[in-house]
This record gives sequence, C-alpha cells and structure tokens, in this order.
Amino acid sequence: MKGVRSAVGVFELSWDGNGRATWQYGPELVQGVQHVIWRRIGAHDILVRP
Repeated sequence: MKGVRSAVGVFELSWDGNGRATWQYGPELVQGVQHVIWRRIGAHDILVRP
C-alpha cells in the first residue's frame, strides 16, 4: 500500500501482478472503527483517475 501522488488522501494497493485498487479513509461511522471508501478496482489503468 502507498499514497497516490496525484491525489492527496487516496491510497493504492496492488496484488497478483496487475491488480490494483484505490481507496481513502472516510468519516468514522462506528466509533473506533476505521471507515474505508473503495474508489476504483481493476488493472493499472485505474490510476489515471484514482
């Protein structure tokens, strides 16, 4: 996992060669539980508009 340089607050993770997903933290919905918002899931080309 790492931050996406062109989009502050958006993170990227990769798996199995070309699998990619971007996500960000959202406001806490349940106290003490991180809220993750999945933005895009696919191949490397999703990073054009994370």
